[in-house]
Amino acid sequence: MTDDFRKPVLFGSSAFESFQGGDDPAQISRVAHETANALINRVREAPDEQIVQRLVAFTDEHGIDAIAELWSRSAPRSLPGSLWRLYLLRALIRQDPEQTSFTFTRGTDLLRTIDPVVAGAETPTGPKEVTDLADRILRGVFTGDFAVALDRAAAFCRIMAQGWASLADDAEVLDPQRGSELTTRAARFEEYAGDLAGSARLWRGGSLE
Repeated sequence: MTDDFRKPVLFGSSAFESFQGGDDPAQISRVAHETANALINRVREAPDEQIVQRLVAFTDEHGIDAIAELWSRSAPRSLPGSLWRLYLLRALIRQDPEQTSFTFTRGTDLLRTIDPVVAGAETPTGPKEVTDLADRILRGVFTGDFAVALDRAAAFCRIMAQGWASLADDAEVLDPQRGSELTTRAARFEEYAGDLAGSARLWRGGSLE
């Protein structure tokens, strides 16, 4: 397993924590926004099941690098930035559904919020259920209420943040370095949760660009 982006790509969790993209010149920003808007508008105006399925599964065939090239350098609370986060989350889930489902279940057990209901995973949440959840959230981008899809993804991230934070506490005693790594991962999921929830509010207000 490697942190380098290839096609198809497999990347360690450190890629999620450290990948920021390079410079963001005006041309890259313009293309990112144009492609994101064109994709969303075209598919949502006339959703076709085969096209939607191909879009949901795009990174399975092409890897995450094509999406990263287009959208990863966009502002977090923007349309292309939101799409990048949704595709990245799906790729991470599919790369290690066993660990994801374990962490998700840990977070669900600890949280006393409505987030597990909002995320909408089937229970008990095993590898198949958490993988299906990722697909349903991304499908909702093209066929449902876009803000709801973003809120579901934000809830998923908050649950994962809680799960990773708990696992970090467990690791801290025997392996402080590992505990620190997991704490960083939890913080990144919390950051993504805030960005996705913020984008949902902007979408509802008609100002997500």
